[in-house]
Amino acid sequence: MNQASARIAPGRKTIFGTCVLLLVTLPPDVYAQQGFPVKPIRILTGTAGGSSDIAARVIAQALGALFGQQVIVDARPNVLAREIVIKSPPDGYNLLLAANSFYLGPLLRDDAQYDPLRDFSPVTLAIRGPNIIVVHPSLPTRSIKELIALAKSRPGVLNYASGASGASTHLGPELFKAMAAVNIARIPYKGGAQALGDMVGGQVQMMFVNPSPGMPYIKAGRLRALAITAAQSSALFPALPTVAAAGLPGFEHSAKVGIYAPANMPAAIVQRLNDGLVKVLNSADVKDKFLDLGIETVGSSPEQLAAAMKSEMTRMAKVIKDAGIREE
Repeated sequence: MNQASARIAPGRKTIFGTCVLLLVTLPPDVYAQQGFPVKPIRILTGTAGGSSDIAARVIAQALGALFGQQVIVDARPNVLAREIVIKSPPDGYNLLLAANSFYLGPLLRDDAQYDPLRDFSPVTLAIRGPNIIVVHPSLPTRSIKELIALAKSRPGVLNYASGASGASTHLGPELFKAMAAVNIARIPYKGGAQALGDMVGGQVQMMFVNPSPGMPYIKAGRLRALAITAAQSSALFPALPTVAAAGLPGFEHSAKVGIYAPANMPAAIVQRLNDGLVKVLNSADVKDKFLDLGIETVGSSPEQLAAAMKSEMTRMAKVIKDAGIREE
């Protein structure tokens, strides 16, 4: 026995040992209440340079300044990013930033190796990016009502341009077709840029376009904007009506980007992250950066994100099945 141990009275040894044991076995939520985060946080997201990667970097910079810890963005292929977060300890230091294709993915393929509701803890719905429904100026339609009427009078004759199978530019029009009960043919492209190019050139007639690349063509009169796909009027495009208000009640379709943690993360850590992220997303600087990209910040509660996931999965399951949509 060393001298330090000899100076501890027998009764106090028991108390001392108990205290050490408690420190070793305290659950993560107790640690969270005592200063989380205490080391760098990593946000995993899609391929470098993509829209999710850009969004993650805007959020990471502001969140790091707020928490006083480095927040690192780690851009990986989507499958690998998901796997890393699933296998990470639920301590709040490894997060996933992903669009709604993340939780719609299992509906698009039979071999999905994850369950978005079981394998992750929702933290917040971070940003929302509506599309704009545009038509080529050669098409004699100036409203959603006129577009639906024309499509019904010419079943299968009108067409729309879309990016990859299962992308927002594909799922949005298919939801539109299902709700409006119209038949509009899909013209698939490998990517949105090529689709937009042919749309402007008049090779295709309709598209759900991302606002950032689409707006210059709309302003130049080379595309005609009919409506925005958000649920409510947007400050981004105040002159555009929503699809719902313009002739298709109940319609909404946007790219929604959420932040997720591994499953079973302690509530205290989830709340700490949520508080920080909501504060960052509501800051004027971050809002302005996203507005410049044609994107709105949200900052929801974890419960609101979970409810949105379940609602959209239920709504889109029938559309995906009826249209035979499979991820390529």
